[in-house]
Amino acid sequence: MKILAIDDQQLILLSLEKHLGDLGFEIQCAQSGEEGLALFDSFNPDIVIVDINMDGMSGLEVVKNIRNEKQSDTKILVLSGNTNEDTVIDGFDLGIDDYMKKPVSLNEVTVRINRLFGIKTNKAQNKTTKDQILQERCVGVVIPCYNEEDRLSSKEFLNFIDSNLGYQLCFVNDGSTDKTLEVLNSLKKGRENNILVYDCEKNGGKAEAVRQGVLHLAEDPQLDYIGYLDADLSTDFRDFDDLVKTIEDSDFKIVSGSRMSRMGADITKESARKIISKTINLIIRTILGMPFNDTQCGAKIMDKDIVNLMFKDKFITRWIFDVEIFIRMRKHYGKNKAISYICEQPLKRWIHADGSKLSMKDSVKIVGQLGQIAIHYR
Repeated sequence: MKILAIDDQQLILLSLEKHLGDLGFEIQCAQSGEEGLALFDSFNPDIVIVDINMDGMSGLEVVKNIRNEKQSDTKILVLSGNTNEDTVIDGFDLGIDDYMKKPVSLNEVTVRINRLFGIKTNKAQNKTTKDQILQERCVGVVIPCYNEEDRLSSKEFLNFIDSNLGYQLCFVNDGSTDKTLEVLNSLKKGRENNILVYDCEKNGGKAEAVRQGVLHLAEDPQLDYIGYLDADLSTDFRDFDDLVKTIEDSDFKIVSGSRMSRMGADITKESARKIISKTINLIIRTILGMPFNDTQCGAKIMDKDIVNLMFKDKFITRWIFDVEIFIRMRKHYGKNKAISYICEQPLKRWIHADGSKLSMKDSVKIVGQLGQIAIHYR
């Protein structure tokens, strides 16, 4: 059976291509409606899988062309994050055969294809792709790394990227003096489409490492959101995915994790660090003039539209750049609008990881750096 997949997000196409190809289907992919229609004529597929929301020609326009202009009864399966009822109805009115809403598992995609052709799905076929999910959006995540050779949990990163196919992880090696770069290059082998390694020869500090990684990801047109996460995974991937879900379902431009202690949450800090954190957060709230409790949490997700605005200029501090991001939001949008665009979402779990690069002495220095920020951005 020949399958034509049309989607403007390469991560989705690559996942479909590998999964369906491994199952024995002949598949070709196109990253635009125009390209897909051109392939349709030469490839003569048995079924077309198409997204709705694409740049340029929409999925519904593709369906209309196939049905009305080409007068083809080729099976058409819509695979889209668009859940608008009118759009779904329009699709069926135009003659689609099925409509699948992202997020969806690859196994379900196989079942839906087989059902359209009256083929019974062999459960054994799906063993190798258990729990692999196609997300509604494509998300880029920057993970800054400095001398993480012994702390990097490769297994957790690989398990996450293998199950969540709409994610692209960008590890930034911040001039490490150990074998971190070797570990990262080994990590991406066989997963080059979902794992990137950006190497900074000189150590520039976490702020610059994150900035370089974010700007690098911003060049990829398929990404909808870009965020960052600490390499020690003190913030759980499940919590980070919850941040993504919040920004997907809202008008927020930034969703920031918060390590606030609350009922049912597993938030663990060293006692001395906890006291210093509270003091620093009080100073930060005074400088910001905005009611945020934990700007320094190392887990944030942002709408791609604001990335260049927030990251084009270097930060003046090496560690507390998160405060600068919030201040830049306030300066650009005004205080009230900035508050409405930023969501602080409590984490369900956060554990302080041993071996943190930020010492207690550095924590004290942060107070001086906050003074620099207050003067620079006033």
